[in-house]
Amino acid sequence: MSKGPGIFSDIGKKAKDLLTKDYLSDHKFSVSTCTESGVALTTSTVNKGGSSSGDVAAQYNYKNIFADIRVDTESNIAATLTFSDIVPSSRTIATLNYPNYESGKLEIQYFHPHASLTAVVGMNQTPPIDVSLNLGTPMVALGAEAGYDTASGKLIKYTAGISLTKLDSCASILLSDKGDTIKASYVHYIDQLKKSAAVGEISRKFSTNENTIAVGGSYAIDSLTLMKMKFNNQGIVGTVLQHEFIRKSLVTVSSEFDTKSLDKTPRFGLSLALKP
Repeated sequence: MSKGPGIFSDIGKKAKDLLTKDYLSDHKFSVSTCTESGVALTTSTVNKGGSSSGDVAAQYNYKNIFADIRVDTESNIAATLTFSDIVPSSRTIATLNYPNYESGKLEIQYFHPHASLTAVVGMNQTPPIDVSLNLGTPMVALGAEAGYDTASGKLIKYTAGISLTKLDSCASILLSDKGDTIKASYVHYIDQLKKSAAVGEISRKFSTNENTIAVGGSYAIDSLTLMKMKFNNQGIVGTVLQHEFIRKSLVTVSSEFDTKSLDKTPRFGLSLALKP
């Protein structure tokens, strides 16, 4: 793929990941292995709110085709097939679900050195259609996204955004919810490996005059241990401690508590991922 501006969903993604990724409130255990034929198998169990669920996933990569198939304890099957370069500089992603067939979708991405185009079509009789366009370079990108509901014949969403990326920082502005919400974010990396960073995000919803502010960051204690923290103006504090005790195998401990309601029990999450 060409090194262009990326797809529209990349705008603001770095800040979102720093503020949400790995902040778990449940207990998760997963074990991965790889067969001689190259099939990667992963078994996961999740305990949330006193109830347990699990799934088995198989992933296989052959030339320009990548397949990901998952089966959970409720007999739901989700399959994702990714085809690269069927058309030069393109990627096609098909998502199929059983028994909920109508939730499937087909996504086509096209990449150019100065632009990217993405189209997503639902797999049902009156499919929703999402189209996004991103223009620019890896350093400066300007994009827009629109969603159309073929059942009602109405435009159900439109979003615009811009991002500025440097070696040690990334800033973005998104106007979403049909122009009702504006969100600005900034990420500054402290080290060259981009493991230690500071992040800030502010969002305003015009219809309710509601402002949401979140700040946080990550800090690499050493090459194997990462600590993260976030805080927002609603009084929610979240922390994450992640340690790689074996190569590619991670243990993650997270917590969240409300400083405005100290009588509430803090939420804790634990994740253990074992990989070969």
